[in-house]
Amino acid sequence: MKKENFIWSSIKVGLLAGAIGIFLSLVGMVEVFNKRDVVEKVISLGMFLLLAISMIAGFIASRRTSDLLGGNQAGSNLLAGTLAGLFTGITLALFVLASDQLNLRAIFLNATPTLSGLLTFGRGSGGLWMLPVLGAGTGLAGGAFLLLPLLVRRPITHAIMVIIFSALFSSLFRVIMVNQGGGIEKAAKAIFSQTGLTINGALVFIFGTLFISILWSSQGAKVQNRVDRLPAKGKLSLRVFSILLIAYVAIMLPQAAGPFIAQVIVIISLYILMGLGLNIEIGFAGLLDLGFVAFYAIGAYTVGLLTSYGEYGLQHVSFWVAVPIAVLISMMFGGILGVPVLGVRGDYLAIATLGFGEIVRLLAGSDFMAPYLGGPRGIIGIQKPCIGTLGEFIAVDIPRVCNGIELSKPQDIYYVAIASALLIAFFSWRLRESRLGRAWMAIREDEDVAEALGIKLVQAKLLAYMLGAAFAGLGGAIFATLVGSIFATSMQLIVSINVVALIIVGGMGSIPGVVVGALALIGLPELLREVSEFRFLLYGMALIAVMLAKPEGLWPSQTISRELHHDEAADATS
Repeated sequence: MKKENFIWSSIKVGLLAGAIGIFLSLVGMVEVFNKRDVVEKVISLGMFLLLAISMIAGFIASRRTSDLLGGNQAGSNLLAGTLAGLFTGITLALFVLASDQLNLRAIFLNATPTLSGLLTFGRGSGGLWMLPVLGAGTGLAGGAFLLLPLLVRRPITHAIMVIIFSALFSSLFRVIMVNQGGGIEKAAKAIFSQTGLTINGALVFIFGTLFISILWSSQGAKVQNRVDRLPAKGKLSLRVFSILLIAYVAIMLPQAAGPFIAQVIVIISLYILMGLGLNIEIGFAGLLDLGFVAFYAIGAYTVGLLTSYGEYGLQHVSFWVAVPIAVLISMMFGGILGVPVLGVRGDYLAIATLGFGEIVRLLAGSDFMAPYLGGPRGIIGIQKPCIGTLGEFIAVDIPRVCNGIELSKPQDIYYVAIASALLIAFFSWRLRESRLGRAWMAIREDEDVAEALGIKLVQAKLLAYMLGAAFAGLGGAIFATLVGSIFATSMQLIVSINVVALIIVGGMGSIPGVVVGALALIGLPELLREVSEFRFLLYGMALIAVMLAKPEGLWPSQTISRELHHDEAADATS
């Protein structure tokens, strides 16, 4: 009976994997990814995606078989993996056959002859037999992978991950290395092609990753023990060296990488600023705010109005004067929002703040506020930061002359954004360890108990709203200066959702988690703009995967981690 169960279970896994492959094909992902190579002239990213689906299906079927049979049994595991991969291939073959016989393109625009040719390796209906055969082979490999010892599986997994990561960002690495010239430029051209890795580059990454992973598996514990046994001065020296190395890389990166990478890092820094602000409200005080983009918009518009030399410029002051004003005005609006929602909790609070964010966005882009905020035309001609003095304002559409160093390029704004993020991160860390931070934590756990203990709820909540709004306003101010203009269309709800998502993925209440979440959810999609139509599909899949694997976040705070794993800890001690 168990044999029949694992066979049927493997077939179901294969059919589901085949359906996923059809879905990815019909949305156009396979065809678009096929333009990039994992290894040049060997395997494209699109074909690797299909093979990976059948291999993962084989691995999952093999693992489910182990659960059904009560342990690994080589023959059953390999059979399960082969069946899962086989039915994955059969499902894709039936899809290609249906595409040839029926006019699927009338419903699915991506069901093109090009896609059919891609799936059959350019052989048309004569190549249909290859799909089940390749599926069975890769499924068998996935089933066999489960049988390998952990010490063997781990290096192979690391090597595959490094190869995919390097192939996805090959153009980025190539540009950075080519900009250095000399031997580094030659190495870049030997390792990276225009569309992926070269064969030599793939071999370098595979064997290099395997060597490092195996070496760390055998020597990592010893190295860690040696570090732990270092005297206090040794640990301090190691920490200082690490900080200096990171600082050196951070300072030199924009000049080596170019304006695009610098701009991406600036955007990541702005989301870190907003994330640190919202982390005070959600992570510390437990106040769910879905209208956080409103404060970002207020900071941006304030700097725009104060510094613009366009028709809507008011004071034509410098960036350094406008930013503190923008922070204070954003803080004031945070208090204005906080007062009417003080008694609202949970989902109702989220809806109320969502309404506030939409009100600000609609007002900023409306004809009613057009005489003051530009309406749909927005505010343009925002003055760039100047280290020095600004000349007199002459006339509209003529920028003030900078008597000093003008920070006009993304590489220049980069330093402002990084310095602001570091300052706010330090401020957040000190806040978390303060008496006010502990009061916020108590409010997040239980407002009634916190009030009974003497915590002033009104004061603590208002401070959370105001400080969070101030951080977001600073991010908006830098954004307006980076772009040089500001429009209401830039302040969509998706900005607030992204900030909430990066906090949850990184780890609520965790300051390093905000940084990790911003890198994962903002930085990687920005760098993958060449497949921009699928960014949100990949984004959603990544969110689901992270929430299933690490619900506490990628870098959680100890408090949140204890709360989520309280039952496991209790079972372990009982």
